[in-house]
Order: sequence, then structure tokens, then C-alpha cells
Amino acid sequence: MPKLTIDGKEVEVDAGLTVLQACEQAGIEIPRFCYHERLSIAGNCRMCLVALERAPKPVASCAMPVAEGMVVHTNTPEVHKMRKGVMEFLLINHPLDCPICDQGGECDLQDQAMGYGLDHSRYKENKRAVEDKEMGPLIKTIMTRCIHCTRCVRFTTEVAGITDMGMLYRGEHAEITSYLEKAVDSELSGNVIDLCPVGALTSKPYAFVARPWELKKTETVDVMDALGSNIRVDARGSEVMRVLPRLNEDVNEEWISDKTRFACDGLRRQRLDRPYVRQGGKLQPATWDEAFAAIKSKVDGVAGTKIAAIAGDQADCEAMVSLKMLMGNLGSANIDCRQDGSKIDPSLRAGYIFNSTIAGIENADALLIVGSNPRVEAAVLNARIRKRFMAGKFPIGVIGEAADLRYDYQHLGSGPEDLKKVLGAKSEFGKILKAANRPMIIVGQGALAREDGAAVHALTREIADTYGMIDKSSGWNGYCVLHTAASRVGGLDLGFVPGEGGLSTDEIVASAGKGDIEVLYLLGADEIDMNALGSAYVIYQGHHGDAGAHRADVILPGAAYTEKNATWVNTEGRVQLGRLAAFPPGDAREDWTIIRALSDVLGKSIEVGDLRAVRSKLVDAHSNFMNIDTVASAPWGEFGTAGEVSSAPFASPITNFYMTDPISRASETMAKCTETFLGSQEMKTGTDG
Repeated sequence: MPKLTIDGKEVEVDAGLTVLQACEQAGIEIPRFCYHERLSIAGNCRMCLVALERAPKPVASCAMPVAEGMVVHTNTPEVHKMRKGVMEFLLINHPLDCPICDQGGECDLQDQAMGYGLDHSRYKENKRAVEDKEMGPLIKTIMTRCIHCTRCVRFTTEVAGITDMGMLYRGEHAEITSYLEKAVDSELSGNVIDLCPVGALTSKPYAFVARPWELKKTETVDVMDALGSNIRVDARGSEVMRVLPRLNEDVNEEWISDKTRFACDGLRRQRLDRPYVRQGGKLQPATWDEAFAAIKSKVDGVAGTKIAAIAGDQADCEAMVSLKMLMGNLGSANIDCRQDGSKIDPSLRAGYIFNSTIAGIENADALLIVGSNPRVEAAVLNARIRKRFMAGKFPIGVIGEAADLRYDYQHLGSGPEDLKKVLGAKSEFGKILKAANRPMIIVGQGALAREDGAAVHALTREIADTYGMIDKSSGWNGYCVLHTAASRVGGLDLGFVPGEGGLSTDEIVASAGKGDIEVLYLLGADEIDMNALGSAYVIYQGHHGDAGAHRADVILPGAAYTEKNATWVNTEGRVQLGRLAAFPPGDAREDWTIIRALSDVLGKSIEVGDLRAVRSKLVDAHSNFMNIDTVASAPWGEFGTAGEVSSAPFASPITNFYMTDPISRASETMAKCTETFLGSQEMKTGTDG
């Protein structure tokens, strides 16, 4: 470990670090524009110049590796003069846009100009103007502001895995461009807005909407997919204005998907803000008492076996445990959180979570993907796979759709028969898995949400056992299930699955069509076939006027994920707390409070008085709910049901990344993305089912 002296202080750092990183470890802040710790080093802004003894000229600290005996000066008059000169050059052509720039108030260039800017300029030439580039419905460009740090180019190339952006020309004619003047086609494209240190790339939907100092900032979690990305929700009054990423190295690093970032405008549209009761074939506005009375009149006298409940993809754990208790009090075992009909075996936790953890992908040395397209099912997780791929020596095999995953892989087949071949002695990829020290398998819902899902589940477990994916001595478990629904793992942990003699989602829908299920409670469940419910009395509790609300006989308006203090469990089994950023509109209420009030009216009280009491029920149901923001390892064992498998190919359940849930389907921005990137593809739904 080399020792060096920084501003008179001797420090010892790891070999291979740069001078800038060494300074950061010593608590010394170095200004920078082009440097970013997750991107390759460009060294082209020169703002990080420092003085190095015995060096003939100033050095860019971001690109200079540390060496034994270095003496670095970061805070001398000479260094300040260098940086002031760099800032003067950067501002030669920068427009005086600060009063109307969306980056104002959170702009790196503004901040650094306060420390190193001059009160005058020696340059009298006219500022150059650069034509704005078309980058799609999400990114607004004002390229005259660009300082050519190339962060956006490096992100799209290295992290997102696309080559849509680059720099053309040289000198004062240099421009960042999208080459063919087309939209940047990536599910992660919005991250370049955060990376841009000036106002050259800003959010198009957020343009001229609000200033950062007007906004209330709330740290919470995302529910647009099962990853549970950590986010910050910025709200003004009762309106969510934008969503930004929050650093969590174990989950999403500092990236979020475009759906997470931009679908928030759907929170303002098609909202359910008061109860409704169907009268004379039409839904009519009602009070809470009238809605509860209508439910009571229907439920009274109905046997528990004729009542069922299905939890949707964004349901929170407090609501699910409350609904489970209510259904138990009504004598019904017909409950299910797997509204996609997945045949996941809920008996063993290791069989339905991402056991390696998301960060653990970086420790794997071989990967088999089965029935999943992680690029659209969990875009940020897919970037983690690409990160590991770019690190080298990471063979990847795919059984399922031959999609563009933004990294190279071997396409081993498309269905269960090809999955069986991997177990064969002649399988070349099987030999790769066998030779790996930490092999892993990612099983998607395209493999489990089908009639032979239980048999496929057992088959993937057999592969994990055969190729040593579970190593108890090292603690490595490479068996990973990638969910598409934020509520799924939490529902399975809570046992929101059919009890003894109970019906699964597919059976509930079929029984409702035959008249055997008379009352159906949908907790934000919109992805089932509403036309197959026959004459069943449907109670819909949710926050948007989506498919479930159109079919409902009674609507109970609930709160969206930004409007409640609630718990979700991500695909790796990490318990995370969401926090209220804005209040629900109108008469809408938090979901568990609605269920508690209804239970009292029905005379089947669930007897929970406050949020603390509900969360104690979560812990009673599964001890994992005590472990907030940590991942507890799950014991390995038998799961799945061995049996015959179909020859039908695996297919990802997501056909439209931009529209997969009621919020994104209500989003005008997501509609524009669908039109831009998917053309004439069906825009009404993003999931099959």
C-alpha cells in the first residue's frame, strides 16, 4: 500500500487508486465534472487539477495513479489559479441561462463557479450556439450548455450497453450527439439526466415544472418492478413532481429505470378518489358507509368457501396481512397473491427469492437465465449482470426468448426440453456450470407462470443441485428467482396463498365464472381476466380506474405507493419501508385502514388499532419482517413438483416495458414512450394475462 503526502498529511491508500480517490479518502474534496466513480476515466474537463511535486506541469488527479512518496498539493494559490483558468474556459461558450435552466439550484457548474468562477471574462468573442438534439420523449437537450464531459456517452456505452450517443468533430466544433437524431432507446436512459453536471440534458416531462427548493423530499422505495429500487420522491403539496434515485449499493447502486423515474405523472391521472357502488348497472359515487353497507348486504349469509381474494402486484404487506386476517375471519381459504397464476411453491423461502442477492451477481462466474428477459423485467438488475459481464470471464446461457439483453450470451434453446438438456452429460454449458466456482441460475416468471410451472420449478432446483450452485461451506447460493411484481415475495412470506382446500388465482377466476365464487375481493389486482368472472360480486380496492375498477360492483379508493407508510419485500427477500410523500386524493385512504374499517362493519374485526399493531402481525407471520433492509439467507431444501413439462417455449410475461401496472398505464409519458419505442404495439397492457 503506497504512502503519499497530501497537503502536508501522510496517508496510506490501496494500490491502484487515483490521486483524486486518495484525496477523497483523506477527506479533501476535489472539484470535478467529467469524473464519475462508476464510469471509465476520461480526464477531459481538467477541473481536478492538482500540483504534484517534481511534476513538470499540473496533473489531472482523476487520471493519475498514486505512487509511493508522492507529494500532492490541492489547496495552494497556484492550484486555485489553475482551476479558475479551467472554469474561465468552461464558461466561454456557456449561455447565461441560469434563471430559466431546470438544473438551477442543483447544478454542479453553478456550485463550482461559486468557488472558482471569476467576476469577469477576458474573452469578448461571441458565444457559440449548438443545435439541440432529438433524444426522445424523456430527455430534453439544450446542447449549447454542454461542457463535453462525456458522462452521458460513457454511461450509455458502458452501463446501458447501447451506442446511440457519442461526440462528433473537434475543438470548438465538438458536439455530443445521438448520431442519427433518434430517441435514445434504453430502459435506463433517464440516468444521463442525473449524470449531466450542467443543464444540457434535463427531464423533458419535468421541464419548467418546479424548482428544487419548492419540493418536499421523501426517501422511499419503488414498486414498478420487484427490484425495490431506492428512490427519492419530490412532491409539491399533494402532487408528486418527480422521482430520483437514492444510493443503495446492494440494490440499485445509483441508477433507476425510466419507468420508475417517469411514470409518476400517472399518479395524477385516472385516480379513484371516492367510493363507488354499482346501481342499475352503473357505478355511482357513494360514501364510505354506503359502500361498506353494500358489501355487508352481499357478504352476509354467503359461506366462506364462496368468498375469495386476490392481491395485486403493488399491494403492500400491511394490506395483505390485514386482508388475510379478514378472509380467515370470514372462513375463506381462497386467497392468492400470485395473480399471474405462477406455480411457485411457497413452502420453502429459498425456492422463491433471489438467493445470491442482487449485489452477489458480481461474485458469480457463470450464469444460466431461464424464462426471463431481465432487460424489461428488472432493467437495473440487468445492468448489474452487464457490469459483471464487462468485468470479464462470465459465460451466460439463456433458455427462452432470444432477446437483446445488452450483453453476449449463448442461446441454448427456448423451452423446458432444452432445460432438460442442460442436465445431460453432453451439455457444453453444463460443463461450464460444473467448472464454475460460483455458478448461478436466474428463473423468471416466464418459466413459472404456466401450467407446468411447478415441474419447471423442480427442474431448475435439480440443475442447481447438480451443478453445485448451493455451497454451504462458503455460503454461496446461486439459485435466484426473478419476480416481476413488487408484492410477490412479501405475499409469499405472509402466506397469502391458498389455505387447506383453498383455490389458487386460476381456480378462483374459473370458479367465479361458474358461479361457485360469489364474492371476489381484488386488492389492486388488475391483471386477471375480468371478463371471465361471470356474475361474481367484485369488490375492488385500488388507486386507479384500471381494469379491476371497470369490472367492480363496489370500489374502495386506496393509496398509491407514494401515499402511505408501508412495507414491501423485493425479489431478493429484502424488507424495505416505503414512506408517505403525499397524501391520497379525496376520500382515498391507506389500504390496511380500509380493510380494518370494513372488518368492523362486517362483524369480523381483525382487531388492529394502528400501524404498529399491523406490523407486529407481519412479524408474527414471518420473522424476516424484523430484518429491515437486510437479506437473511434461507435454508435450502426440496421445492417444486416433479412432473411432465410442456414443449411450449418460455416467454417473458412483459411485452411492453413502459406499461405494466395501473400507474404506468395512466402515464402520458409512458404512452409517448410506447409510441416512440414500440410503434404500433398494443398500448393498453404491458403484461400477458
